[in-house]
Amino acid sequence: MILAVSAALTVAIGYYRPAGYVSNNLGFYSGWWGMTAVFILILSGIFFGGDAISGEFQNKTGYFTLPNPIRRSSVYVGKWLAAFAASSIILLIFAAITVANAIYYFGADAGLPSQFVEALLFSWFYLAAVLGFTFFFSALFKNSSYSTLLTAILFFFVFVVIEALVQNLAHAEPWFVLNYAAGMISGVLANPYPAHASTVVSRFGTSITSYSVTIPEGLAIVTVYFVVTSVLGLFLFERKEFN
Repeated sequence: MILAVSAALTVAIGYYRPAGYVSNNLGFYSGWWGMTAVFILILSGIFFGGDAISGEFQNKTGYFTLPNPIRRSSVYVGKWLAAFAASSIILLIFAAITVANAIYYFGADAGLPSQFVEALLFSWFYLAAVLGFTFFFSALFKNSSYSTLLTAILFFFVFVVIEALVQNLAHAEPWFVLNYAAGMISGVLANPYPAHASTVVSRFGTSITSYSVTIPEGLAIVTVYFVVTSVLGLFLFERKEFN
């Protein structure tokens, strides 16, 4: 899937040559990475973490392995590290393809923008929070289909709707939504970084305030999500019985 997305982007940009992509080095990274990185991170979290714990119950593997002298926390942490490593490999492959395309358009002399390095680091922080969240829902259910499907619905639909409603109807900052924190990945690639709050007047005369997460705020959100959901997921896994 990652190779298919990368191929589609390579062909589309190479054929249409949009000005925002091929005009400058940073603009290319902003359009390429800022547009698709979050989507890839969420997909990786769902695929590698959605059934990591619930599969132990559904496939009955935990019934036979966990009675052995092994702690459940070791299984939980080991599976999380394995999912993080696998997702990181996917992320690095996509990053390598991104850099290769940038070198093709701008040459190796253009260098690697520091903003892209920051965006890559922020992507890893966000990935940790996504996996913590998916592992929590995986430990919540004993059916892999439920945990995977619910996680996908939350990330691709529920969080998006909540973020839009909070900003457009309540005129408040959706600081409690994990998807909102992902804005720092694309924001750091913009020059300058987007203002925290900006107000525009619509053609109907109503004012709409949109928010952009700051870097300290985004890091704080992903840290809280990672810690809270990881602890809750381990707590549920420790206390569920295999039968």
